[in-house]
Amino acid sequence: MQIYQRIRDLREDADLTQKQLAEVLFMHTTQYRRYECGDSEVPLDIAIKLARFYNVSLDYIAGLSNDKMGLTRSGLDPDETELINGFKELDDKNKGRLLERLEILKNEKNKFRR
Repeated sequence: MQIYQRIRDLREDADLTQKQLAEVLFMHTTQYRRYECGDSEVPLDIAIKLARFYNVSLDYIAGLSNDKMGLTRSGLDPDETELINGFKELDDKNKGRLLERLEILKNEKNKFRR
């Protein structure tokens, strides 16, 4: 499936017009129409915005996967993915602090199981 078909299907599934979606993306309706018709390639930054807006994976937008959330490959749910992405944004000191807190929480959980 081509990217233009995916973005059209997603828009239609969301019951949005091309004009409404163009407004969300802060662009002219004509430019958005070109993306949906396949007359212009969808830039990566726009594909990312669309994936975030529809809460789907970039692989789904690109037609590389039929799994909207991208869970097939990673096996992670959205909360787990958000946690990992947040961890990656931390500096080393805060990563260490978070890992220490994780150990504390795991130990507390294990206390109640005994």
